Amino acid sequence: MTGTTPLTGPAAPADAPDAPPPAVPGPRERLRSLAARHGPVLATYGVLKLVGFAVFMLLLDSAGDFREKHPRFGGGAHPWDVLGSWDGWWYQQIALFGYDPALEPVPGATGLITLEGNSAAFFPLYPALMRLVMEITGLGPYGAGMAVSVVCSFAAALGIHAVTARLGGHRAGLVAVGLWAVWPGSGTEWAVYSESLYTALAAWACWAVTTRRWALAAVLTFAAGLTRPTAVALVAALGVAGLCAVLRREEDWRRPLAAVAIAPLGVAGYLGWVGYRMGDWGGYTKLQEGAWGHTFDYGRHSLDVLTSLPVGHFDYLFAMPMEDTIGVGVVLLVPVLTVLLVRLRPPVVLVVYTVLSYLTVMGTQQYFGNVSRYLLPLFPLSVPLALAMRRLSRSALVTVLGTAAVASGSYAGYVLFELGVP
Repeated sequence: MTGTTPLTGPAAPADAPDAPPPAVPGPRERLRSLAARHGPVLATYGVLKLVGFAVFMLLLDSAGDFREKHPRFGGGAHPWDVLGSWDGWWYQQIALFGYDPALEPVPGATGLITLEGNSAAFFPLYPALMRLVMEITGLGPYGAGMAVSVVCSFAAALGIHAVTARLGGHRAGLVAVGLWAVWPGSGTEWAVYSESLYTALAAWACWAVTTRRWALAAVLTFAAGLTRPTAVALVAALGVAGLCAVLRREEDWRRPLAAVAIAPLGVAGYLGWVGYRMGDWGGYTKLQEGAWGHTFDYGRHSLDVLTSLPVGHFDYLFAMPMEDTIGVGVVLLVPVLTVLLVRLRPPVVLVVYTVLSYLTVMGTQQYFGNVSRYLLPLFPLSVPLALAMRRLSRSALVTVLGTAAVASGSYAGYVLFELGVP
């Protein structure tokens, strides 16, 4: 029959039922899918971190120095008590008793430290989560703080993997997670410290920006601003990324601009509240300078250390030879890794966050040996290394990262907590 369209198959009956909708996966299938997707990430981080943590505890127990120290300053009855000392003591006090911001002079003090330490120097989100865990589980402040840090460390590992995998694939993401687990400042990841929480928020905020989830990015950056003052770098990074998106007309301009407006409210709100309670809008800065000797000096102290330590001089402020030597190595490594990161042409949020965080740390007068801890949240630095190391065989990666994990018990744990002041 000419002029007709040939049939390509049998015609369906007019009253045939529609095709059944695809089956919705049940809870067991969804759990298996999540395990297959995230299990390797959690296992990689958990195993490497557990190895370093075990070595750290063994070193503490064998040296025994912690037994002669005050529980507030690196001591305790058991090796693990050390993890709740120094800044951890302050976080536990906040979780138990809250804040009472004040600028109280030290009677007769005329030197560097002229003010009594006050809990207002420590941002509120981490101790608030500790308090929440205490109320839900019945744990004490130490147990709650450790629980929050450990859980957040795994959340940070997932975020680091998510960001890195977008740039270099799943294998590179796993390597980046492993590198973060053995970073020189990684001893605070499983301690009563806020580094793991802040890194988790920063990593997922950067991922949200790169995937254009602006509302999520704003909320996470807002929360990061309630965790650490260095969140100003993350706020600026989101701001630059948001403005770039508007200028490039990539999407509706209202969403990124709304995120830019919301992001700084966390850090600004806490600093404003502290200033209001102290009756001095610059109260937070005065407290940090007068009680801890921390002040933004545009890098003068960092330069003093970098020019003194290589010639064997330790007459600079807050000198701690072993910890400072590791810090110098980290500080010199960061610019190299930053250049390699920029050459990869990653999303602008990663570059701005890394560079501004580094400049903020280097421009501040503080315990220089702690830079390895302060730079711990700079997870984008692991991206270029991860992309290079992903080509290694599995046995080579296990050897490199496993050896670093064992060594991290010393350089990232014992040195930080016992030979320095974390």
